[in-house]
Parts: sequence; structure tokens; C-alpha cells
Amino acid sequence: MNKIATFTFVICSLVINAGIARAEDQKIGIVDMQKCIQSSEAGKKARAELEGAFNKKKKELQDQEASLKKAQEDFQKKQAALSDSAKKEQQGKLHEKFMKYQELLQKSQSDIQKKEQEMSEPIIHKIRERVTEIAKKKGFSLILEKNDNIVIFSDEKTDITEEVLKSVN
Repeated sequence: MNKIATFTFVICSLVINAGIARAEDQKIGIVDMQKCIQSSEAGKKARAELEGAFNKKKKELQDQEASLKKAQEDFQKKQAALSDSAKKEQQGKLHEKFMKYQELLQKSQSDIQKKEQEMSEPIIHKIRERVTEIAKKKGFSLILEKNDNIVIFSDEKTDITEEVLKSVN
């Protein structure tokens, strides 16, 4: 029984030591993808274009909202003089305008999100390619995205963000 326990202990020790030795050979790096996207020339250009589209939609929505508020105020002022059927008709028209405004608001938000995704996909793809190239060149076996929820601490020597940015621009 002692020989079996000794043999098991020796095997377990070898397996554990081999795992530790392999872990020591691993080189892990990090990259801040958000910083790369936001600081890259392509990212800045995309953000400016998105802001332009957003501001255009925002102006359009503000105009619609102002028109809706004005129609509501006009109705409030005139409702005392209106018959019940005229009130219902006006309320129906106001409700219809409000529903169109809500649809436009939702469509605008959806369009902006879709455009943002379309514009960011090629940027992210290019950044990922550069990360892979740099990781292979520097001998990293794993690159993690720098994120407060994923990487709590990292040595600055393992951060390749600036090198990726230089490579992308």
C-alpha cells in the first residue's frame, strides 16, 4: 500500500510541476481595444461621421417634437370651444402624430446603431489583425482585452495597445 501511495504522490508531483513549468513559459499580453478604436485615425473619422449623422437626426427629431408640442398646445387652447366629435378627431390626429414621432425616434436610433456597427467592423477587424501580428512577433501566447471586468491588474510591459495603434495608423 505504501508503494502505491508513494508512486501516486510522485506522479502527481510530476504532473503539477509540468503544469507550473508550462504556465511559466506562457507569455500573456493585453490590449485596450476601446482605446485603439477611439484613438485610431479610422476610428476618429468614423466617430466624426457618426456624430454628423446623429446631429442631423437629432435636429430632425427636435423639429418634429416642437411641432408636436405646438399642436398639443393649440389643442389645449381650443378644446373648450370644440364639440366632442371635434375633440376626438383632434386627439386622434395628435395621437397619430405622436406615434409617427415615436416610430421616427426608434428608427433613428436603430439606424445610428446599425451605421456604428457597420463602420466599426472593418476597424475592429484591422485592429485584430495587427494584434495577431504583434503577438506572434513578440511571442505572446495569449492577448486579453484590457477591461476592468476582465483584467484587474497587468504590468505595463505586457500592454501592446500603443504598438497596435502605431501599426493601425
